[in-house]
Amino acid sequence: MGVLSSMWTGVSGMQAMGQGLSVTADNIANSNTTGFKASRAEFGDIMSRNLKGIDGGNQVGRGVRVEAVNPLMTQGNLDHTDRATDLAVNGDGFFQVKGDNGTSYTRDGSFHFDKDGYLVNNAKLKVQGYQANEKGGIETKMGDIKFPQALVNAQATNEIKLDLNLDSRNEADSKVFDPKDPYKTSHYATGVEMFDSQGNKHLLNLFFNKGQDRTWTFRGLVDGKEVDGGTPEGQQLAQVCEGRVSFTEDGKLNTQEITNSSFNFLGGAKLDQQVKINFGDDIASGGKGEGTKQYGKESDIIKWGQDGFAAGMVTNLSFNDEGVLTASYSNGHVKDLGQIALSKFENAEALHKVGGNLFKQSRDSGEPSTGAPRLSGRGTLMAKSLERSTVDLASEFVNMITDQRAFQANAKTITTSDELLNEVIQMKR
Repeated sequence: MGVLSSMWTGVSGMQAMGQGLSVTADNIANSNTTGFKASRAEFGDIMSRNLKGIDGGNQVGRGVRVEAVNPLMTQGNLDHTDRATDLAVNGDGFFQVKGDNGTSYTRDGSFHFDKDGYLVNNAKLKVQGYQANEKGGIETKMGDIKFPQALVNAQATNEIKLDLNLDSRNEADSKVFDPKDPYKTSHYATGVEMFDSQGNKHLLNLFFNKGQDRTWTFRGLVDGKEVDGGTPEGQQLAQVCEGRVSFTEDGKLNTQEITNSSFNFLGGAKLDQQVKINFGDDIASGGKGEGTKQYGKESDIIKWGQDGFAAGMVTNLSFNDEGVLTASYSNGHVKDLGQIALSKFENAEALHKVGGNLFKQSRDSGEPSTGAPRLSGRGTLMAKSLERSTVDLASEFVNMITDQRAFQANAKTITTSDELLNEVIQMKR
């Protein structure tokens, strides 16, 4: 009897609306969950009964069911925070985290460093990314992002770069260098800092004397109390290096060489420290003569730099939009520690939710494309930010009202069918 089937049709409607209401309730419950993606219940009708076989037409529906519950992978609003380890993805992609249950994926970037120095989420899962080598270069090796050692090792100076102008108006061989009175017996003097193998700072005083054929001799002297052998009587500075630079007729750097080097600092530092003094891109080595020049104006140092540093403590950590974690140290050194990786899926809506703001890869989601942010369609990372839930409460309340009314209407279908059956039963009387 058609009346009985209408009751079961009403039951299917009540069941489907109840499941739809559950989806709405879940969305509302997670309206403040970081990185949460709202879901939508999608309904489909149940195969109908044909009254005329396969000729079509005259079909009676059998009700409704929930065909799918799909997350809406829209971008959530980004809220600024004051914590350096808070990260948000702006665009496509998921953070990759690992634990005892394997690899998971999440949009929740509320990370922190645990007691062992690993970057983890609230479930103690370790955030994955590319590791950096000792020099701070990002490599393609994936692994756990870990907090650096609190004390960065000292590094001895290997190279000193100088950009000078040496006054061409000085008369050649007009001064004979005397280490007991170096300032008065040189044409030009300047000082630069350098470090030994233990990170101790030393002042290297450079003295320049002009010779014939646009050639200058330079000598490097440090405090005699800092080097092995000390200094002769009446001399405060000890010579540690000597060399020559020459220039072309138009004042460009032609050649440069170190003829003597003996950096032997006291205190247990490495003896015979090798230090390259680089005056620029000399022509003899295939360069263009850029760097130190010899022009007709007062000798002066334009800029200088060196690659050594003392030991230092971590003072600050920060991420950039490429997900690179950078540490600043008390010695002024800045070093890259690693880079957060993002995973992009062709069908992100098919990812399997496992709770705790985590997703697992499924058969329908496809394989993840994992790499650096901003590459291959992956989004950027926003430091000191978190992605809010994509739940729109106004829309969810409207869905709640429509599901409620649909549930009530299906219930009315059942009560109406019951009244009709009651009329049939009354016919016997």
